[in-house]
Amino acid sequence: MEYKWIVLTNTTLGIIMSSMNMYIVLISLPTIFRGLSINPFFPGEFVYLLWILMGYSIVLATVLVFFGRISDMYGRARVYTWGFIIFTISSVLLSLIPSDSGNSGALMLIIFRVIQAVGGGLLMVNSTALLTDAFPSNERGRALGLNQISFVVGSFLGLILGGLLAGYDWHLIFVVNIPFAVTGMVWSIFKLKRTAGTGAISLDIVGNLTLATGLLAISLGLTYALMPYGNSSMGWENPWVIAMFPVGALMFLIFIFNERKVKAPLFDLSLFKIRAFSYGSIALFLNSLAVGAIMFLVTIWLQGIYLPLHGFTYTETPFWAGVYMLPMLVGTVIMGPIGGSLTDKYGARAFATIGMIIIACMLFALTLLPYNFNLELFEVILFITGLGSGLFSAPNTTAIMNSLRSSERGAGNGVRMTFSNVGSTISMAMFFTIAITVFSIYLPSHIYSTAVSYGLPAQIATFLSNLPPSGLLFAAFLGINPASALPTSIAGDLPSKVITILDSHTFLPSVLGPTFIIGLRFSIYIAVVLVLIGAIFSYMRGKKYVIDEQ
Repeated sequence: MEYKWIVLTNTTLGIIMSSMNMYIVLISLPTIFRGLSINPFFPGEFVYLLWILMGYSIVLATVLVFFGRISDMYGRARVYTWGFIIFTISSVLLSLIPSDSGNSGALMLIIFRVIQAVGGGLLMVNSTALLTDAFPSNERGRALGLNQISFVVGSFLGLILGGLLAGYDWHLIFVVNIPFAVTGMVWSIFKLKRTAGTGAISLDIVGNLTLATGLLAISLGLTYALMPYGNSSMGWENPWVIAMFPVGALMFLIFIFNERKVKAPLFDLSLFKIRAFSYGSIALFLNSLAVGAIMFLVTIWLQGIYLPLHGFTYTETPFWAGVYMLPMLVGTVIMGPIGGSLTDKYGARAFATIGMIIIACMLFALTLLPYNFNLELFEVILFITGLGSGLFSAPNTTAIMNSLRSSERGAGNGVRMTFSNVGSTISMAMFFTIAITVFSIYLPSHIYSTAVSYGLPAQIATFLSNLPPSGLLFAAFLGINPASALPTSIAGDLPSKVITILDSHTFLPSVLGPTFIIGLRFSIYIAVVLVLIGAIFSYMRGKKYVIDEQ
């Protein structure tokens, strides 16, 4: 087997594992939290959901550039292999967390996921660079397109296996990673060439610390801004949240000043003078900023509202939510390799730009759907969104990597992935803020009137209307009905008819659906604007630009 195909098969395995892990956790979160016995209506529980969702990406956002520089210095294959080793260890630890361990189990889950993110970061930052090194410039688009298919295959496996395995034992969703990680580790040890790298030069400690601290401060500020503070449903008035943003900005200023002066910078800022690199990275950032949280909100829409309204039990919703999301992955599978091959011949500008325009149009189409939508139309929109995503992703990645010299591809890909992960992290905070803000405006009166229309006593309707909107959103996603939020003193005196209504699969979705769709539409309108701005940057990247250096 030619070495380039060895690299492709190994990185494909790593990407399948990473994407499968990402989607299997996302789709199985309701089962995981029920297995840990987390009650979303208890004070402070929402933070665990936020950290499970955002902790992985926060770690990636802070370490990818550093990992890329380490890989350039000490050899990509060696550092890549360590990614598999760390991923294996963390998967074993995650599978050993006891059931019914409550908040302590959730804390262990967060810590071990952070360790897993380190392994995932080592794999992510090196896989694209290894492929770019192994394939000549006239074949890179096709190779990256095929690699993109592996991401979709892993996503498909995650969605389906998450729904199937979580129904038996939530630990299995972490166990399933282990065979992939061990196989990839052995394959990389014996088959990938160990290159010397650029050698041990200065690690630019100041640059690493200031960039990591700045990204961490901004990410933490955005995360804790989503938590209730005082009498507010959001945390934007929290002094610690307010302080995080100027701290982050200060760290970025110090980082830029340091990078311009230091002899061996963490990243050569002069590369941003290359339009193919800088404009492609900005387009990627805007795409991640727009789409990062929207797809998660669509998952909540399916699992917490649509599927229960159509008779699916909460044990069934993870599997069927995965099934209903598949058309988007199929569209990406179809268009990814096509977009990559076209990029090899004609350049990335036209195809990446058209891909972003397609994404914007389909996002807008989602805003035209009611909360209890027509399934066939929903699936068509997701499929075309996948086509647009495939047409953007492979050409954009190929153009960015083609603009870098071999000695810079590790750090350059780290910057590319950092742009993507920072965009996704900000996206989660931004669109959750919009959703919960809309909930806070419309939900109390709506939940009161709906509860009364169901025949519930005014005392219960008032109690439900005062529940934190974030807790209700969390509960809908986890499949936990509001009867569990009632104090024992109230619940003990209620007729069985009232408890039956609160425990029904349709009560909470009917309450949340009309207000959720308002918040989702506001979010999508903003996302459409961001994607269209990204399309402008994508078009401005210029004509085909390739550094053909092996």
